[in-house]
Amino acid sequence: MQRRFSLSSITVLDGLAVAATVAALAGVVWSPKLTNAVARATGSVKPVEVSVDVRHLQVVDSEAFLEGIREEGAVSIVIRNQPAGRVALLSVEDISRPLTQLLPDGTVLEAEDTSPARGLHARFRLKADAETGPSGVVFGGTKLKVGSPVELEGRLYRVNGVVSGVALP
Repeated sequence: MQRRFSLSSITVLDGLAVAATVAALAGVVWSPKLTNAVARATGSVKPVEVSVDVRHLQVVDSEAFLEGIREEGAVSIVIRNQPAGRVALLSVEDISRPLTQLLPDGTVLEAEDTSPARGLHARFRLKADAETGPSGVVFGGTKLKVGSPVELEGRLYRVNGVVSGVALP
């Protein structure tokens, strides 16, 4: 005698087991690591250079601060409050503008602004692998465009800045 399968023989535990299996498969399919691996295999992941400008940063010794960042060589980046990992630091430079004065004879005089209230303006140049497509650059699962707020974090600092440039080398 052969038993026939009927829906009435399915228990709640069977339903939960099927739901757990479907959830696990969905997690594997939509996994960021799997998506990144597929993006690498298809060639849509390319090296990207990003410039981030940080303004009005109050530090005691700006040159020592910038040198410490350069020695570290990498920063953690957070884009729109979403951690995006650690990226290589190509350079960091002081982009503070000098004070300018137009003299009556038509010459322009430039001088360094030494007032502590002004703060440090710095440009971080970062390099990382990002997914590129028709909608732009996707970095750490978040679209990265000029004007996007980002947070850079190192061993001894955490600063907020704005993306000022995105380039594909």
